[in-house]
Amino acid sequence: MAATGAVLLVLLAFTIGVFANDSDMLQDVCVADRESGIFVNGFPCKNISMITAEDFFFAGIAQPGKITNNILGSKVTGANVQDIPGLNTLGVSMARVDFAPYGLNPPHIHPRATEMIFVLKGELYVGFITTNNKLISKVVKIGETFVFPRGLAHFQKNLSKYPTAVIAAFNSQLPGTQQFAAALFTSKPDVPNDILAQAFNINTKKVEMIRAGLS
Repeated sequence: MAATGAVLLVLLAFTIGVFANDSDMLQDVCVADRESGIFVNGFPCKNISMITAEDFFFAGIAQPGKITNNILGSKVTGANVQDIPGLNTLGVSMARVDFAPYGLNPPHIHPRATEMIFVLKGELYVGFITTNNKLISKVVKIGETFVFPRGLAHFQKNLSKYPTAVIAAFNSQLPGTQQFAAALFTSKPDVPNDILAQAFNINTKKVEMIRAGLS
């Protein structure tokens, strides 16, 4: 009887493992129908008779993104399912990040994807932080790559007085991005000042100063 119970537990664990992953594609493509008004995990599919080559094409990362006069000095141009409907269900996307001299892509996470960057020009100081607060960092130069594991806080900083750019690849059609400073200090409605003051060991006046700077 005990042996039978053990077998059942193994089969249950196997079944959970099998069905815990995304299902395989059941057709060649599932081009996102972003106008359907139907809310699903991802996007519903267009009728295959209606798809065209334009559903799989995007020229938006061919040229440098225009960096406006902001404190960060960086510009992210995405190439995900929002831009390329044909990426729906395929589990990949890209982005281009352009940096002004000494520009920063600030600490952030991608909740749904691992990221891998390829440096197009210049050099960057990059790093991520593990869940036990260990910083893994390195200077990466033109032609080199670096990986940021899914869900871990990471950043990129241009070390030079020249513009720099990278191409980023993700194993998600829509990796999502959450910048910590923006999430905490510019959310709507506001995170209460006393919570932020206690969390960062600062007073509420400084919280207001940070909010004003980010807005």
